[in-house]
Amino acid sequence: MTGPIAGMLLVAAAYLIGAIPWGYLIGRFHGGIDLRAVGSGGTGATNALRTMGRGASIAVLVLDFLKGAFVVLAAGWLGFGHWWQAAAGIAAVAGHCWSPYIGFKGGKGVATGAGAAIALCPLVALVLPVLAVVVWATRYVSLGSLVGAGLATIGTVILAVAGRTPWSTAIAVAMISAIIVWQHRGNISRLMTGTERKFGEHIAA
Repeated sequence: MTGPIAGMLLVAAAYLIGAIPWGYLIGRFHGGIDLRAVGSGGTGATNALRTMGRGASIAVLVLDFLKGAFVVLAAGWLGFGHWWQAAAGIAAVAGHCWSPYIGFKGGKGVATGAGAAIALCPLVALVLPVLAVVVWATRYVSLGSLVGAGLATIGTVILAVAGRTPWSTAIAVAMISAIIVWQHRGNISRLMTGTERKFGEHIAA
């Protein structure tokens, strides 16, 4: 059954799966660190890198990416159409950013958003090298994330106009990117004032 009720249950499940706070959980197992209380306060891979090191950060990055991809792919496996798959991806990112498990706090949505977007449109993966180059050149993860989100949106809209991907995908990627930009509003302000932390800066937990 893939009707409206099943679809709403899918979206709710996607939100709860996306809300699994891997960064928070890994931090708790990594010396009892609460990522919400250190560094940027986010539970994503960047704050994990600054407070727990590379190994923990990679684990958070992979797990957050996989939960975004999983909900979209699972929706397809269960027979849901493109619009429901898109809704599941958006819900997973929302869950990651505002997790009910940890007081509706969370991360910036980049890894989970990337997982969902790439599952919806594999060509979005072409944005990742550009993101990496921006981070390498500027040492600002936030700037790379914002550039990546913008390019992913532009790219999927172009593909939708050309009939190469469903409009549901372009709209979902745009909404995911909007969430990412909103979550980076503090970073944008710091980038403008030159006070943004650079990649690799360590913060004592």
